Formats: sequence, structure tokens, C-alpha cells
Amino acid sequence: MSKTVLEINNLETFYGPIMALRGVSLRVEEGQIVTILGANGAGKSTLLKTISGVMDPEKGDILLDGKPIQKQDPDRIVRAGVAHVPEGREVFPFLSVAENLAMGAYTRSDTDAIPNDIEMVYDYFPILGERRDQQAGTLSGGQQQMLAIGRGLMTKPRVMLLDEPSLGLSPILIKEIFEIIRRLNTEMGVTMMLVEQNANVALHVADYGYVLEIGRIVMAGEAQKLLASEDIQEFYLGVTGETQRGQKRWKRRKTWR
Repeated sequence: MSKTVLEINNLETFYGPIMALRGVSLRVEEGQIVTILGANGAGKSTLLKTISGVMDPEKGDILLDGKPIQKQDPDRIVRAGVAHVPEGREVFPFLSVAENLAMGAYTRSDTDAIPNDIEMVYDYFPILGERRDQQAGTLSGGQQQMLAIGRGLMTKPRVMLLDEPSLGLSPILIKEIFEIIRRLNTEMGVTMMLVEQNANVALHVADYGYVLEIGRIVMAGEAQKLLASEDIQEFYLGVTGETQRGQKRWKRRKTWR
């Protein structure tokens, strides 16, 4: 039986007078990758910022392993087990790769285990091991994204929040990053909430998905079912109704042959 790691109930968050989240409720089960889809301005990043304590909700509950964490300071939420990898690859540019990873472990008391965990990050991201002494600000965009994810792993999180990990990356790097995300999930059991505008990539790696529109959840379901949904295909994958009908006719023709 699966265990709920993260539960959100009726969450409302504002930017001044503007309501950004409107009664959002969702669940993340242990070992899952859950993706949040939506257009720009839908509230995806706001949701992650509210979970991680960067923003405070006006209303609603955020439960981590059944315990409320809403309106706590971000450092307490990190200690509780939530790692937030924000949009834009916010690394410490003047610190080395190794120093950035060590900063990710600043809340931990098991200092003896930290060097081994840094080596574990290098196993998943070999390029970081090769550049461990290099300043993070001189890395490429893809390498900085790998470093940001690695630094999040160093907190030993119960759940990792990933905000637009594909942003600004080439298709080859996107494929590499998402292959590593899936490996971290399957091999290490890292539970993840993934915000992504690239719906096709996100739904192929995720177990479950939610669709946000103007701060509300308008659709939810298993990732493969969402991927097959005509609404998702039309609005997020760029497949029109006529294209879908053409695909179906082509499949029938292949069957007849």
C-alpha cells in the first residue's frame, strides 16, 4: 500500500491582491514522480514556492508525512525533508562545484556521510566530478542544472521539487537530464514533484499529473492517460483534432494492409 508523502488541501496563495492559487488540492505518493502542467502564469512555480516556504499561503494545509509545514521558514522546511530546485539554476556562482554540493548538506548532522553522498552525486553526474574544482558560474547551463539537482539531493529529501528543469536547454541535454531524473526515482526512490512546460517530456517520465489553469486544478490522472487525452494533446502537445483524426485513419490503413 502506497504512503502519501505530500498532501495539499485547499491551498490559496496571493501576490498582493491577486489570487495565484485558488483552492489547490493534490497528493504525492511515496516513490512517485508527479508532474504539474500548465501555461505561463498558471501558478505552477507559485505552488512550489508555497510548499517550500518561499511564499506563505493565505489558506490551506500542506502536510509532509502527515505533519503541517505551511507558513514555516524555508530552512525548517528543508530540514523537514523538502528540497526545492528553483527555476533558473540558482547555483552559488563563485563557489566551486564541490562547495555548492557541500552547501546542500548544511542542514545535515551526519557529517561523516556527506563525502560519500557527494561521490554519489558525481556517479549520477560524471561531468560534475570532472569539474569539482571549477567555479559554478563558469559551467554551461546544462551543467548548472545538474549541479542544482545534485545540491538538492545532498539534503537527503523526502520529496524534491523541480521547477522547469528543461528551461533553456538543448533537446539532447533535456533528454539527459530527464533520464537522470528517472534513474534517481527508480534507483534511489526519490519522490519528486516536477513543474514543466514541456508536457510531452514530463508525462513520459511521470507517474501522475495535474493540470493547472489560472491557479486551479482542472485535470488530473495517471500520466499515460493524460498523455492520451485529446485535450492534453491539443493544448499542450500541439496536436490538433484534425491531426488526431489523421493519425487514427493512418493507423486503420496500416491495419487494413
